[in-house]
Amino acid sequence: MLEAVARLEPRWEAELSDVEFAVQEVPDCDTGDEDGVPLARIVRGSPDISDPGNPATGPRIVLFRQPLLARAEDEDELSELIFDVVVEEFAEILGVEPEIIDPGYGELG
Repeated sequence: MLEAVARLEPRWEAELSDVEFAVQEVPDCDTGDEDGVPLARIVRGSPDISDPGNPATGPRIVLFRQPLLARAEDEDELSELIFDVVVEEFAEILGVEPEIIDPGYGELG
C-alpha cells in the first residue's frame, strides 16, 4: 500500500495529506454487497465541530488484505491490484473518475 501511495504523491500530495490508510485482514460481515467481497472501503472523516475532545478527522481508505491476496496470482499482480484499488478509493473521496487520478488507470499492464 505504501508503494501505491508513493506513486500518487508527486501529483496529489496536498490532497493525500488528510487521507489515512489502513489494512484490515477481512471485511466486516456487514461490508459485503451484491458485487461480492469488497477489496477496500472508505471510512468518511468527521467534520470539525470545534470540540477539542473530538477533533476533525480525514477520510480513511481501508484495504482488505485477504481478498486482495486471493485475487492476485503473484506479487506483481498484487502490487498493481493494490494500486488500482487505492486509485479507485481516492477518486471516490475526491469525487472524480479514477482516470483523473491516474491517466493509465484501467490499462492492461
